Amino acid sequence: MIEKENDRRGFLKKLGTTAAALAAGSAVFAAEKNTPFTYLKRDRPFSANDAINIALIGAGGMGTQDAVVALQVPGVKLVAVCDLYDSRLKDAKARWGADIFTTRVYKEILSRKDIDAVIIGTTDHWHQQISIDAMRAGKHVYCEKPMVHSVAEGPAVIKAQKETGKVFMVGSQGVSSLGNEKARELLKSGAIGQLNYAEGFWARRNPVDVWQYPIPADASTETVDWETYVSNTKKRPFDDKRFFRWRNYTDYGTGMAGDLFVHLFSSLHFIADSVGPDKIYASGGRRFWNDGREVPDVLLGTFDYPKSTAHPAFNLSLRCNFVDGTSGTTYLKLIGSEGSMDVTWDTVTLKRNQTVATTDPFLIEQQRKAGNTSAARKQILPPAEFTYAAEKGYMGGPYDHMVNFFDAIRNNKKVVEDAIFGYRAAAPALLCNDSYYQNSPILWNPDKMEIIKK
Repeated sequence: MIEKENDRRGFLKKLGTTAAALAAGSAVFAAEKNTPFTYLKRDRPFSANDAINIALIGAGGMGTQDAVVALQVPGVKLVAVCDLYDSRLKDAKARWGADIFTTRVYKEILSRKDIDAVIIGTTDHWHQQISIDAMRAGKHVYCEKPMVHSVAEGPAVIKAQKETGKVFMVGSQGVSSLGNEKARELLKSGAIGQLNYAEGFWARRNPVDVWQYPIPADASTETVDWETYVSNTKKRPFDDKRFFRWRNYTDYGTGMAGDLFVHLFSSLHFIADSVGPDKIYASGGRRFWNDGREVPDVLLGTFDYPKSTAHPAFNLSLRCNFVDGTSGTTYLKLIGSEGSMDVTWDTVTLKRNQTVATTDPFLIEQQRKAGNTSAARKQILPPAEFTYAAEKGYMGGPYDHMVNFFDAIRNNKKVVEDAIFGYRAAAPALLCNDSYYQNSPILWNPDKMEIIKK
């Protein structure tokens, strides 16, 4: 308690004269007229100590974007690309050069001696197997979120990372962002008091954003290796929607929770130094996109976080709406006893409660009725607001995440989102899906990373 109080006092001191005056109960309210604003800076000079050759396995939209970001890091070179759709391999050569090696068979990538690390941007149902095979083949791995397709798959990835000693990074890119780092610092310093509640909200309406991805005209069993695609799941006749709009189907994707909630779990766990919730419950349904999808287009999740050495017990609410027209997105909000924080990868907006002494007889009488008999009655004022935003030219969370990955490879360091962290973020998201389909709450031990049998 003494340490936390010292942190809180230090935070108030750092806020400056205006904030200190407000915290002390002064009538000074300059913050309302001119909101304090601070730029966040990334002070990390970077040089390429060693060249790193990478390969991309899964060259769809996200995999390609990961490779684009990776190649912005000095000293990184792309030498090979694997995908099950021929046109993506042609596009890779057009984008990155005719000399890169391309293949439909990912094990041909893993057998190459000139590849140090792989980026896995495949559908979710291939994450576990390719990650394990890559680490066993001596490759470092950057795997897109969620780390696995089901909760049962996580321990094997953790085991492979421990036994091989290879660097394994999960791609929830915002974890390494300036916004998350500032929010973590503010929470630890007592900026919002005691954390008691958090929430996040994703909203989308555009067909592409809700996974009605375009289907190429040449899609067929001639251009797509369908047999390999379904070889580790239920065998079906070729279905171009299941290949190109895979997020809509449970055999290959993990729905809203695995695509979007997992980002919010990753950020929250980093900011609060949490290992996860112990109770998960979800509800929702298919409300609008009647396109044959198997996953909901509205999903609500509620989560109980138990008290730990890092934080008090608190609750989390996550929502996702693919039928949304107006309300927009709230990436992550943390609410405490003295204030709140709105967190994105690039910004943090901090709001702190304020009170001043009042002589207003009406307010004094109302407080007396409410049981406040102290001589110094307080009037609650609108919150003071402080904004922290990344400076102009900031490369962004995805770039910082890649830098963290390659720095760990070059200097034998740990990454911010290894297999254990990635699994603890993926598990509540995947259990959210299980709760939805089972129509029942699920109990989870976040320390042992095990489902608790009822």
